[in-house]
Amino acid sequence: MSDVPEASNREEVEENTPEPEEQSDDSSDDGEASGDTEMDFLRNLFSKTLGISGEKVLDELTLEGVASYIQSGKCKNIICMVGAGISTSAGIPDFRSPDTGLYANLQKYNLPYPEAIFQIDYFKKHPEPFFALARELYPGQFKPTVCHYFIKLLKDKGLLKRCYSQNIDTLERVAGLEGEDLIEAHGTFYTSHCAQYWFLLPSSPVSILLQDFPRCDLLIIMGTSLQVQPFAALVGRVSNSCPRLLINLEKAGGVRIISIGGGMDFDSAKAYRDVAHISTCDDGCLALAELLGWKAELEEMVKREHEKINSKAEEEQTNQSSGAAGKAESGKAESGKAESGMAESGMAESGKAESGKAEVE
Repeated sequence: MSDVPEASNREEVEENTPEPEEQSDDSSDDGEASGDTEMDFLRNLFSKTLGISGEKVLDELTLEGVASYIQSGKCKNIICMVGAGISTSAGIPDFRSPDTGLYANLQKYNLPYPEAIFQIDYFKKHPEPFFALARELYPGQFKPTVCHYFIKLLKDKGLLKRCYSQNIDTLERVAGLEGEDLIEAHGTFYTSHCAQYWFLLPSSPVSILLQDFPRCDLLIIMGTSLQVQPFAALVGRVSNSCPRLLINLEKAGGVRIISIGGGMDFDSAKAYRDVAHISTCDDGCLALAELLGWKAELEEMVKREHEKINSKAEEEQTNQSSGAAGKAESGKAESGKAESGMAESGMAESGKAESGKAEVE
């Protein structure tokens, strides 16, 4: 008998107990939203801890915005990071262009892979390919580009902090930059050293870049795919309130670490300081110079300096021709002198013979 009321009570309890609600499809969305909230929280936390700024530092994320920033007077320490793309209009190939790039035209050197031509271990065993290539790229055959002279113009106006170059062609120096203006990150034809006694080299540029990049108030990146480390990582060395301008044929440098810094952000809703101007380096520099009111000055500089280079080349060629002609004349004179000597010697021998004949008679 006692079991019946208990069963009845259980039924009443079950009737009065609300059934659990079925989870809707929106629950996953709520989870994603919660995840986004947590990520936003982490970003904000890191931003406060690391001093990362999310506020726009340019009036607009365009070349016009960069020009306005330069003209504002807030910009006094510009760092330029440059790669092979700034020298292509001078006739020097870049590395990665599909058909015209250096790596696409190294078959004649029979390399195991294209990058081997610049690697020290391969060079020690097989130096011939590098020296053959170096002969093709050796300075003296090329003139600096508009882009090189734009960097020189930044120096002349007291705005250039330093130029960090991946190039070995020395065209920055030909354009007028001094050694103190340059960090030639991958070496240069301007200097050479013994690979065996590398430890006797001057101190590395690391101490310089550790001072330069925190002080930088505008980073201009030109003509590089930002694929080669550790050079590519330098874009993340500037402060997070420093604008960064990329002038290149395509966007580059977009790799980020958990979305809190380092890589460049051109297109997202959170973009606040990075500008991509897609063009050749020369065209980009001319466009920026025009916005700054410097275009005529830049074009005049290019024309003047190219005329100097052409004049010097003509003078050297004339001197070489004169030297060759002088040597030829000198050779002729020596030859004539020798012939004259031989003739005189012949006359002397003839005289001796005549004298002998007279004595016999």
